[in-house]
Amino acid sequence: MDFPIEHLETFAAIIDEGSFEGAARRLHVTPSAISQRVRAMEQRVGTVLIARTRPVSVTPSGAVVLRAARQMHRIAADVANELGQHGADRSAVLIPIVVNADSLATWFVPALARAARETGATFEVLRADETISTERLRSGGAVAALTATAEAVPGCTSTRVGTDHYRAVASPEFVATHFSEGVTAHALATAPMLEFDRHDAFQQRFIRRVTRSRIDPPKHFIPSSAEFALAIELGMGWGMLPELQCAAGLADGRLVALGDRPILMPLYWQRWKLDSPVLDGLTRVVLEEAATALDTVATPPLAPPLG
Repeated sequence: MDFPIEHLETFAAIIDEGSFEGAARRLHVTPSAISQRVRAMEQRVGTVLIARTRPVSVTPSGAVVLRAARQMHRIAADVANELGQHGADRSAVLIPIVVNADSLATWFVPALARAARETGATFEVLRADETISTERLRSGGAVAALTATAEAVPGCTSTRVGTDHYRAVASPEFVATHFSEGVTAHALATAPMLEFDRHDAFQQRFIRRVTRSRIDPPKHFIPSSAEFALAIELGMGWGMLPELQCAAGLADGRLVALGDRPILMPLYWQRWKLDSPVLDGLTRVVLEEAATALDTVATPPLAPPLG
């Protein structure tokens, strides 16, 4: 379906600014002109593309159009870059990507720094749980995502980058207080548990492995990876940490493993199917850095785990 470029630009501006009026100010046209362009697009596809909420949001059909608008912007930025006009509009090469907090806290930022050096692009990192990050791809809000979902979002490719290994851990003092008789169903039901946010399911995966049932223990929510790990060390509760993040604490005794086997989380890199030198370069770096960091984690010898 053929949309004028200015209509796609308008559509993206409305979503970015959150309103028709904001898009009008950004594009230096009247709100009436913005409304006319959207109306023309909706008449062309025969359905509503934008929900007139505050802020506005895309409908499922609108998400497809928004993705096309973002891709057109990406292509234009790549063309300008290859023609040596990269410096004229630095914001044109801003790359929005979705990454989970644990990867950001361990291996992804070095990968991103390398990608910035090698591609010259700038990045906007959108933090989201790896199990829901594909929603940003569907809505056109990101060009790539690190996700736990293997199935590719329409218009994207999906490549497995490795497997993150998570350990159930707690401080020695916490273990002495709550798990003195082992990691039992009763102990797990009463010991405070830490969760990152309300999408976090890793602790429940460990509980089901041990008890074969769902238990709802008291819990704290700590929505920051570094502070989550610190809260475990300070004895607020037990929780699941990537081996990349907890190996040192396990080795020096600041943490104790509650089980003998890690919970495995495969990670996938999903990106738009777009011939883009910058996106290709970012993907190459992410895959190379992930291959080095993931699946090669070797936790140092530990005291026998509980349970």
